[in-house]
Amino acid sequence: MFVDQVTIKVQAGNGGDGCSSFRREKFVPLGGPDGGDGGKGADVVLETDVNLTSLIDLRYQQLYQAEHGNPGRGKQMTGRSGKESVIKVPIGTLVKDADSGELLVDLKEPYQRFIVAEGGRGGAGNIRFKSSINRAPRKFTKGAPGERRSLFLELKLLADVAIIGFPNAGKSTLISKISNARPKIADYPFTTLVPQLGVVRVDDYQTFVAADIPGLIEGAHAGKGLGIRFLKHIERSRLLVHLLDFSESHSRDPVSDYHLLQNELKSFSPRLFDKPQILVASKVDHPDAQEKFSSYEDRLRELNPVLLSISSVTGEGIPQLLWKIKEMLTEIEVESKEGEA
Repeated sequence: MFVDQVTIKVQAGNGGDGCSSFRREKFVPLGGPDGGDGGKGADVVLETDVNLTSLIDLRYQQLYQAEHGNPGRGKQMTGRSGKESVIKVPIGTLVKDADSGELLVDLKEPYQRFIVAEGGRGGAGNIRFKSSINRAPRKFTKGAPGERRSLFLELKLLADVAIIGFPNAGKSTLISKISNARPKIADYPFTTLVPQLGVVRVDDYQTFVAADIPGLIEGAHAGKGLGIRFLKHIERSRLLVHLLDFSESHSRDPVSDYHLLQNELKSFSPRLFDKPQILVASKVDHPDAQEKFSSYEDRLRELNPVLLSISSVTGEGIPQLLWKIKEMLTEIEVESKEGEA
């Protein structure tokens, strides 16, 4: 099950109390104070895990608590600090304060760690209060409480390429052919209900990550058909591959479909609409589909000069598409580095 939003509560450990103690040993007169400090309460830490692709593990446990620090003891012994609580999350997780909505951190790197709740400081033992005028202090301090907070975690997939299109446009078949992803494939709309990630190898050493985004429909930017949640997963991608269904059984006008989906992108986010795109005529494997593509090719090329036709079933056009994706990703990376310089 794919889960991309959860709310959890975290409780860091309390600091251990300081100790009030006096040294009492035979042949040691006036031993004096020897109470140790309390141990530090443990932190609650979020850490990205490259093997996770969903927040489902956090759905069924809503409270995460770290260990408290142990109290100090005599003979100047400091209490043991608590063991931190580590919560594993997928790369691409946004962490927000559930009460204020403030963005705390965007976890985008492998094995990135972030302390979301700090443990309380340990209390001071009475030896800390010994002075020239107070040789036998009985004073000690309590440990500080650990932080408590509610967190809203939202996963936005980190993919180089997002494959978009209307339902049943051939997105799942394409990603299953070019990557290690194995989505459910069937000849009816909304077969894919959750995004799918796959690693695509172009040659012996170059790879990129592609995401199969569930079919978007008219009104997606307003939340129709879970459109907003699906559109959010496209935001992080660097390149969009827009599939249009050209199968002989598809009766809709491809140009109208193109404009409808582009309008959904623009209505949701102008920044998303401005991302580089490759326009792909999909399912062009039947003579009727090829003839249909030929009749629309000039009009589509006016809309997007980067136009290719493919058949995921026969494999026709797939190598050209992969190399075009690689070429455009390289150009985007170069432009990004030049912009930073």
